[in-house]
Amino acid sequence: MEPILTWYREHRRDLPWRATSPWGVLVSEFMLQQTPVHRVLPQWQRWLELWPTPADLAAASLSDALREWGRLGYPRRAKRLYECAQVIVAEHGGAVPRSIEQLRKLPGIGEYTAAAISAFAFHQSEVVLDINIRRLYARCWAGVSEPKGSPNNSERMLARALIPVGDDGTWAAATMELGALICKARKPLCDQCPLSEICLWRATDYPLTSDEQRKVAKWHGSDRQCRGVIMHALRESELVSNAKLAALWSDSSQYEKAIASLLDDGLIEKRGKSYSLAR
Repeated sequence: MEPILTWYREHRRDLPWRATSPWGVLVSEFMLQQTPVHRVLPQWQRWLELWPTPADLAAASLSDALREWGRLGYPRRAKRLYECAQVIVAEHGGAVPRSIEQLRKLPGIGEYTAAAISAFAFHQSEVVLDINIRRLYARCWAGVSEPKGSPNNSERMLARALIPVGDDGTWAAATMELGALICKARKPLCDQCPLSEICLWRATDYPLTSDEQRKVAKWHGSDRQCRGVIMHALRESELVSNAKLAALWSDSSQYEKAIASLLDDGLIEKRGKSYSLAR
């Protein structure tokens, strides 16, 4: 699909992980999961300054990784990334493995992340299906506003059929960029889209799917916010008493639940009557 590739060459963003090492790509993929680019950029740059190789991160402590993760959210990703670095050093000589099979065996790496690393770090032709690409395909070729659930076999078959012969990973980057910047979830810029003339969704007057009215989980007062408050306090101080942490949240039962889940996830440690980040 030359129109997409032409559009990408003219409009692609200058993102630093597009000109970095395989390790830099891997770090970016962990950080970009459920987190927008503008929040990832400063944290990614900070991590690559501190830990430019897997060996550098593996030699640090888990608490350092959790502290530097900052407010990116979902701190289990930081723990998985730390564990990933350790495995890369122990089993792959400190180099990010190239094969999909080896990538899938690393902590925190599933189908999408393995394909993305293979495409963006090693320039392989892979079926990469993040939400931006899936939305683009769903609208243009299936005529629906949003994809449903997880990718299915028919979706993968369509995606594979669309990849140009001789692709070096550029197709995945181009379709992802088009989905993120033009075929946006809300208020898509159809008049700027290189696929506007063949888009089935546009041709059928933008029908909405039943998923369109789905509720967005609230943040304020949620378990996630409570966990975030606790993690932020522990990033600020080496050791915080249970009493001081409990005072940060009004709902004591929700606080206890959050503490228990953070302990179960291996993100914090209990030290007497106090807590710290996992070491």
